[in-house]
Amino acid sequence: MIQAARSGKQNIVEGSKASGTSKEDLPMDLICPICLIGRISESKSKLSIRAIRILHSAMISFRIALAMLVVTAISSQADEGMWLFTNPPLKQLKERYQFEPTPQWLEHLQKASVRFNSGGSGSFVSANGLCITNHHVGADALQKASSEQRNYLKEGFYAKTNAEEIKCADLELNVLMSIEDVTAQVNAAVKTGMSPDAASKARENAMAQIEKESKDKTGLRSDVVTLYQGGVYHLYRYKRYDDVRIVFAPEQQMAFYGGDPDNFEYPRFDLDICIFRAYENGQPAKIEHYLKWNSIGPSDGELTFVSGSPGRTDRQLTVDELADRRDREVPTWLQMFNRREVLLHAWGQRSFENARRARDDFFGDQNNRKRYDGYIAALFDPEIWSAIEAREKKLRDAISRDPKLKSTIAAYDRIKKAQGELVRIAPRYDYLEQERPVSVGYRGPRAFYGTLFKYARLLTRAIDERVKPNGERIAAFRDSAKESLELELFSSEPVYDDYEILRLTDSLTDFAEKFGGNDPLLKQLLAGKSPHARAVELISGIKLKGVEFRKNLYAKNAAALEAAHDPMLDLARMIDAPAREERKAHEAQEEIKRQAYAEIAKARFAIEGTSNYPDATFTLRLSYGKVAGYEEDGKQIPPFTDFAGLYQRAAEHDNQPPFDLPQRWIKRKPQLNLATKFNFVSDADIIGGNSGSPVVNKANEFVGIIFDGNIQSLVLDCIFSDKQARAVSVDSAAISEALRKVYDAGTLADELEGKKQAP
Repeated sequence: MIQAARSGKQNIVEGSKASGTSKEDLPMDLICPICLIGRISESKSKLSIRAIRILHSAMISFRIALAMLVVTAISSQADEGMWLFTNPPLKQLKERYQFEPTPQWLEHLQKASVRFNSGGSGSFVSANGLCITNHHVGADALQKASSEQRNYLKEGFYAKTNAEEIKCADLELNVLMSIEDVTAQVNAAVKTGMSPDAASKARENAMAQIEKESKDKTGLRSDVVTLYQGGVYHLYRYKRYDDVRIVFAPEQQMAFYGGDPDNFEYPRFDLDICIFRAYENGQPAKIEHYLKWNSIGPSDGELTFVSGSPGRTDRQLTVDELADRRDREVPTWLQMFNRREVLLHAWGQRSFENARRARDDFFGDQNNRKRYDGYIAALFDPEIWSAIEAREKKLRDAISRDPKLKSTIAAYDRIKKAQGELVRIAPRYDYLEQERPVSVGYRGPRAFYGTLFKYARLLTRAIDERVKPNGERIAAFRDSAKESLELELFSSEPVYDDYEILRLTDSLTDFAEKFGGNDPLLKQLLAGKSPHARAVELISGIKLKGVEFRKNLYAKNAAALEAAHDPMLDLARMIDAPAREERKAHEAQEEIKRQAYAEIAKARFAIEGTSNYPDATFTLRLSYGKVAGYEEDGKQIPPFTDFAGLYQRAAEHDNQPPFDLPQRWIKRKPQLNLATKFNFVSDADIIGGNSGSPVVNKANEFVGIIFDGNIQSLVLDCIFSDKQARAVSVDSAAISEALRKVYDAGTLADELEGKKQAP
């Protein structure tokens, strides 16, 4: 999963067994990490979870190192880039593929593409509001719609009629309608000589004003997006859909076939799709721009395009900042993901209902743990790090040679100094204030893990912030974000006391372990109780679970908030002042970095022109690449898998989890065309957030949907390579075949293929 593939490693292990040398004869540090994984499969019960993870990390390091041995410079012929729709790579496409998309082609794909507020991408695929994304992107909505009696996430769902479609609790779809460069307006607000705090406030005020004027004028969601780390600012206007209903989802076993062992591997056999329908005024939305369905899928070597919202890349960060990410930030995330994965796995083992309640969070933590294992392995690889250093040196040397740009070199030192300050304040900021980074995949401050604290903070800050001028508010509470805030705050998502207590107990314990039992704020938070006893006290009898309670309080003032005497609200109010102090300190250093990066961006524009692409920002981008296999360890990995391979994979594992097939797939095997393509890989440039992105051909037809990258693609966060890195997609042919012959969803398949439109 990427929310932001199998490598043939069994063949590698068998090959080593066939050679004259036994693995047992080799020193441990000389054994190939991939072969060690073969040992794990033979005697997993003898190894601790920690040992397995260490060996798995070694495997990732080994394979990424092999993939990047030739990375000393970025090839001009590579299919690189997450391009702005206002600045597509027309020259590269024309020179390499003799294809130049027209403005009309680009507009159609832009307006057919959809961003999910749950952290992924998708696309409209019918005139009546059908929208397709990944199962793991739709998992949040499926989980919230489920109950102890009906587990849609695990069992799947199909609505044969519009009346049977399930309304989502708090899902929002965004369609990018227009882009406007507002760099001059934003930069004009920041005057020479301003302190970092004053500059940050002036910039935020300007952005808020631009967003409000746009929202008032157009009625569209309006976001000012920071590009090139502060070098450019664009105003993005989105059409929102907040009445979204579930139409179809396969069983999770088929959406995530192969489970964690196959995650980020290839070949794959995943039907990782989920289909929704957008509604307006109680009726299916009428969609002008939707992708025509191609039920044949792409061919080997064919040029394809990916349109989606990649979460974050770090390719334009300085070496100093990337070093901090490698040495501190990513290890901190990994520690948290590991902790939560173990917690939720143990709790889920106690009962089927526990497992259901924790399933989406557990899979998210598991996925992020594996993803960032790969990312940190890449940053620790000497070949990759040398390429990163060479990339920065090339730009710095060019800046130094130009008398007009030479002073820009000082910006690198300012970034390094500001990053040092951020390191100093990071622990308190992470535990008390940290907002949800889309690319990292977790919500809210680390010390307060849970849905009820999220509501408490949103309510507390919504009431406090709205008495301020719009330009002085935190971005999430500006007038332009009001509808999205209210959708989240008034969600009908089910809340379970035992699950809330579990997560809050662990996060309070985490806070205590980090800062020690004598920390004054911790003592205030725990109020003389253990983390568990305090969590029980905070959750028991809480009123925040009620949507009407939240709505009524939201409409009132700070006095009403204090008078409510809800324990979680009292906690949120207690820590708000220290959390805001951490936020203020953090924003001041980020402003220093933003101004420094803006200087570097201007120098880069002067040297390279404006034909390059900015780092990903969870906004719409266009990538391209050809369908192509790759070579790994002397073995050619073909670009496509098929249905026959799925059944062979299940047979090789005696149909045991996580390689077991649902009964309906076993029963329907005789009806299937086993030569139908299932998954495929391309060298398109993708990252977390691209999950659910449509893959289209030159005719702008839907031929597949991104759902993962292979292990070698994990390096793409910080540097591009297309030697082995591949984007993994579900083939449109597989979707049509499965809908018609496995799920008896011919009516839905007809609508997708344009043979019949829903009433």
